[in-house]
Amino acid sequence: MIGPPLAQDGFLRERGGDSCVADNGFCPQWIADNFDRYVDPFFEHVYLTVVPVAIGFLIALAMGLLAHRRRALIGPLNGFTTALYTIPSPAMLLLLLPVTGRGNTTALVALTAYTQVIIFRNVINGLSNVPAEMVDAAAGMGMTGRQRLFRVEVPLALPEILAGVRIAAATTVGLAAFAYLAGAGGLGAQIDAQITFKSNVVVAGGLATLLAAALDLGVLGVQRALTPWRRAAVG
Repeated sequence: MIGPPLAQDGFLRERGGDSCVADNGFCPQWIADNFDRYVDPFFEHVYLTVVPVAIGFLIALAMGLLAHRRRALIGPLNGFTTALYTIPSPAMLLLLLPVTGRGNTTALVALTAYTQVIIFRNVINGLSNVPAEMVDAAAGMGMTGRQRLFRVEVPLALPEILAGVRIAAATTVGLAAFAYLAGAGGLGAQIDAQITFKSNVVVAGGLATLLAAALDLGVLGVQRALTPWRRAAVG
């Protein structure tokens, strides 16, 4: 037996366990033999996740700080970011293709747009939830509005702001699976290559899940490092 049709198109290597592959089963030996094909797509997925979340954080933070000082902007900015998020990711990529072309740029623009509503709302909510007496006390100490914002309000709002970053990171890991539609690569192309082959889906999906978990723990670690007073309060 030469092997199933899947092995004839170059996607699978001719190794042991052909019956498992033929039955579209979960094949540990195939995973061990073919794991190297996921290395480059995985790091592409990391890039397609980390860069949009980082850029999106900076943009959303700037918009949130501006809207916090000028409350009339909250409604329009919230509506705009929400509208961006409601566009299906394949449609967003297709709409951007004529402007930004195939490749990473299209994927990065789309994925950055999707982070805005999550992070922006958390910035606004975090700043709004800062106790008024803390702000009043800072004003009583002679701090200017800018000093109160960056020395009191933003530090106290950090846990909620970074919670938004954690959610945005996990969401972007999933949305980045569609980046291959714009020619940007990532694990999505591996999942779509043989969507009925269980081992392939398990490896690609498992790597995406591990990436989401790693990013979540990473942001949580940054949060704990930047808010030592919360650890002291718990202790």
